[in-house]
Amino acid sequence: MLAALAALEEAYARRGAPFEGRTGAGAPVVGYVGADMPVELLTAAGARAFRLTGDPESDSALGDRYLGRGVDPVARSVLARLLAGAFGDLDRVVVSRDCEASLRLFYALRELSRVEPGRRLPEVYLVDILHLPHRTTALYNRRRIGEFAARLEAWTGRPLDLAGAVAAHNERRRLLAAAAELRRAVPARLTGRQFLAVAGAALPVEEHIALLERLLAEAGRLAEHAGRRVFLSGSDHDTPHVYEAIESEGHVIVGEDHSFGEPLRAEPVGGGGLDALAEHYHHSGPTAHRATAAERAAHVATAVRRCRAELLLAYSRAGDEAPAWDFPAQRAAAGIPAVSLERQEYGRSDLTALRKDDPCAV
Repeated sequence: MLAALAALEEAYARRGAPFEGRTGAGAPVVGYVGADMPVELLTAAGARAFRLTGDPESDSALGDRYLGRGVDPVARSVLARLLAGAFGDLDRVVVSRDCEASLRLFYALRELSRVEPGRRLPEVYLVDILHLPHRTTALYNRRRIGEFAARLEAWTGRPLDLAGAVAAHNERRRLLAAAAELRRAVPARLTGRQFLAVAGAALPVEEHIALLERLLAEAGRLAEHAGRRVFLSGSDHDTPHVYEAIESEGHVIVGEDHSFGEPLRAEPVGGGGLDALAEHYHHSGPTAHRATAAERAAHVATAVRRCRAELLLAYSRAGDEAPAWDFPAQRAAAGIPAVSLERQEYGRSDLTALRKDDPCAV
């Protein structure tokens, strides 16, 4: 494996592991949850921030107890890991309202801190970004973004370097888009599992940029990956388990529409201020939890053509049923064979339907 890809894989393997140390005096260690998180603000505050992930292999009993088994198992797993101290010494947890499960997680953490102070949970904060196509929603989001920026300044005791942070994250978006083109090549130069590592490496943004630049410089020496080209739609994948299972069957995942893979909206933030940041996250992509079936279908049809996929695979977890509602419209719009895997266990995949000779009939 090439050096840059190996380093990104190693950093991806560390995601969600206990963080040790600080970035400097007054710099908080922040774990965040949700696809709508304005990460530029965390970088601007100098925080050591990483996205919290679940673990299908660990016990989620504590999360099940406080959230109930009807909630997406990823949120239940994240809560269980927080209560067990699996993420180490966090100063804060910041949650975005990207879906109902994230919101339920926020309420559970806030209430547990109130009624069980002996647990010594980190302070929890909600970033409430909405996505209705109205001016009032845009104004609401601008206020929420401004409040979060003010809270970060209060936490760190210093002004935010927002312009620098926006520029850095825009550069990372540009490099990730270039890396995504390697996966779209025919044959693919990155597998779907490798792209998860490329996109999700647990690194500060500047270190991530440096490794992405090295990866692109080494692109001519990347291996070629043949196999049936799959576009994966549906639930988020915060671990590689499902990708590994699918690709072990001889497929290559060349695109996806969830928030741990290729960004739904790769366009840069159009300016260095809070107004531009609020606008960007207001229109951050058609996820299953907030977009219409028609919007999701149009997005998938475009993405399928762009990555030259040969199969549309829609995956939804038990407890995260919203993506399955979009499948009929997606199948009609994509114009390629399509398979739906519904009510899957977290981190697991029953691939019986994928193995059938005629996936169009599923």
